[in-house]
Amino acid sequence: MTLLARAGLLLVLLGLWEAVGRASNPLLAVPPSAVLPALRDLLLLRSYPDLTANVLLTVREIAMAYALAVVAGLACGFALGFNRLIGRAWGPMIAALYAVPAVVWYPSLMLFFGLDAASKIAFGFLLGFFPVTLAVLAGIRQVNPHLVTVARAYGAGPLTVFGRVMVPAMLFTLVGGLRTALALAVVGVIVGEILGSKRGMGALINHAYGLLRTADYVALVLVTLALVVGSDVVASLAERRALKWSE
Repeated sequence: MTLLARAGLLLVLLGLWEAVGRASNPLLAVPPSAVLPALRDLLLLRSYPDLTANVLLTVREIAMAYALAVVAGLACGFALGFNRLIGRAWGPMIAALYAVPAVVWYPSLMLFFGLDAASKIAFGFLLGFFPVTLAVLAGIRQVNPHLVTVARAYGAGPLTVFGRVMVPAMLFTLVGGLRTALALAVVGVIVGEILGSKRGMGALINHAYGLLRTADYVALVLVTLALVVGSDVVASLAERRALKWSE
């Protein structure tokens, strides 16, 4: 029943989109019947022969941004979590910086790193860093100290306490932060490419939009959406496996 309800809702939305697209200015809106041929030409590399290279470039930028965000976020989170003085001093400041709209940092990143991939990686890293750091910090704080005390009383060393007590206790929060960081890293890289880039999916989207090639623009957005959804599906599967391991 759930699948039928979703399929019915999708058909209704496509029908509304078709009706609105046919009644609107073709330079501003296109119906699905016009998007499908554009999507076909896009996937067959007719309208944008360099699509594959741009997709791979965006994927590489996302992977690098996310990897840097995870490494730096874990290091910073554990440093704040294991040192109460540093955590109390810097934890609220990091939370306050996370609340600032990240797009305000992009002009500075673009001036410092230029229009190449470095500024997109830096922007994706910036968006992904804070969720990882705050998730680690929150996860450490929710570990029951009595469990740590009991483990130490039975002769468990620091590594054993960390691996057998702390990691399972904080895993749910940590995995959620890692998944959020991946989604934000993807958004950061693509938005960075749209705001200022010569290559990548965001640059192709900006190119099609600037030339009022609306059908190609929508087709490129759909391909980018598939990339975003695919990354979230991978993160969801990893989250389920991690949570099963902690049970």
